Amino acid sequence: VDKYCVSCHNARTLSGNLSLVGLDVSRPSDHPETFEKVIRKVRAGLMPPAGMPRPERSTLDGFAASLETKLDRAAALEPNPGSHLLHRMNRTEYANAIRDLLHLDVDATTLLPADDSSEGFDNIADALRVSPALVERYTSAAVKVSRLAVGNLLLTASTATYRVPADLAQAGHLDGLPLGTRGGALIEHTFPLDAEYSFRIRVRGAAIGLAAANLSGEEIELSLDGQRIKLVPATATIDVKLPITAGPHAIGVTFVRKPPAGADDVWEIFATNSGVQSVAITGPLAPSGLGDTPSRKRIFVCHPVSTADEGVCAKRILATVARRAFRQPATEDDLKTLITFYATARQNGGFDAGIEQGLARILVDPRFVFRLEREPANIVEGKPYRVSDLELASRLSFFLWSSIPDDELLDAAIAGKLHEPAVLEQQARRMLADPKARALVTNFGGQWLYLRELKNVRPEALGFTENLRQSLRRETELLLESIIREDRSVIDLLNADYTFVNE
Repeated sequence: VDKYCVSCHNARTLSGNLSLVGLDVSRPSDHPETFEKVIRKVRAGLMPPAGMPRPERSTLDGFAASLETKLDRAAALEPNPGSHLLHRMNRTEYANAIRDLLHLDVDATTLLPADDSSEGFDNIADALRVSPALVERYTSAAVKVSRLAVGNLLLTASTATYRVPADLAQAGHLDGLPLGTRGGALIEHTFPLDAEYSFRIRVRGAAIGLAAANLSGEEIELSLDGQRIKLVPATATIDVKLPITAGPHAIGVTFVRKPPAGADDVWEIFATNSGVQSVAITGPLAPSGLGDTPSRKRIFVCHPVSTADEGVCAKRILATVARRAFRQPATEDDLKTLITFYATARQNGGFDAGIEQGLARILVDPRFVFRLEREPANIVEGKPYRVSDLELASRLSFFLWSSIPDDELLDAAIAGKLHEPAVLEQQARRMLADPKARALVTNFGGQWLYLRELKNVRPEALGFTENLRQSLRRETELLLESIIREDRSVIDLLNADYTFVNE
């Protein structure tokens, strides 16, 4: 350093806005940021600069390695992971947590406002502010979610409208819809009860100059979970009412692909410029039953056979849900609170109503909405400490799944084994192999690589459609997912010799 560096890097010349005078090379951990810069420049061969005297490459490598070793040793002795005491779930995590807690898919964008972001990410604790209005939204969401999850015959009809992007080309077949069809939409919708539901389909018109009569002979197919349930003539607005069982279903709305005999260019232009514009689903109408939904199966781990059994069963149900929601076993005080809410609603509406109210109370509890970490007693201020196994479980699950821990991860944490290196690695590898790890691609990757912003891109290039936009995003997601699942180098994002393409 004295021979080759300080002649430029001193307080007078301050080359590169860096002075090395007075710094102890034997103690780089006293100025880690400065010496990390030195290591990067030396490793890259940028210092000493070209044309200036420099030692042999082996000497430079040895110097850099010595600094790295000292810095790593100091960091290992005194790690500084930063504080992480209170972290609100953002709305993406909230939707995933509801899915895993209750086996219920909800559209969080209709329940909660958009989250603030920091450095492009919307899961930074400091950016996730809380206001009285936001608390009200979480409370309102808890009531709606618990009612949908349990099922309530008093549910009033509501309308969910699904709009097809205006620039989605619908002249050809779309993935997920039946073969022999063109255009349309595939909608994942949760029906709260066994009931009738009304479907209003609006059809996008043909190009200017084409008569509406071109719809003559066209047919719209309505499918449920891949099976055709209705075939109707295509008109500008189509109204259909159908009985649907409660639970999640895939609704397909698409044109039957059948060019008329002797089809000419006019029909091809029509097919290119027409398509499904929106689908509105209204219901439940005249409900006939609660249905056997995934959410009810998840919640009702027992069914009382008599009034005398209800209290015991309710306690078991609420304890099971609370354990998963709070990411730790529920205490007796917790259960007393939940049973109080259950009992009040039970008097007026029956057993299911009591469970619904107890569930709503769980969903507004700070231990569900927030990730809480407590400092151990009697720690020295500023000194790092190990998080508990339960806190580690939440960190791991929200990192890999953007959601709450599952039962296996919780079991390992409650047993006090999750911090063991072998157990931690086994759980991490298991979780990465789970389909829920796609959140690492779609949520983290979507923010890191700005894939979320694709929906706002409007290039002027001919042929750029919603179809291409979706393919562009999916190709990048598949590449990132392969790098994660196959344990490849992150540099493959830049120089991979493979990719994923469709036709």
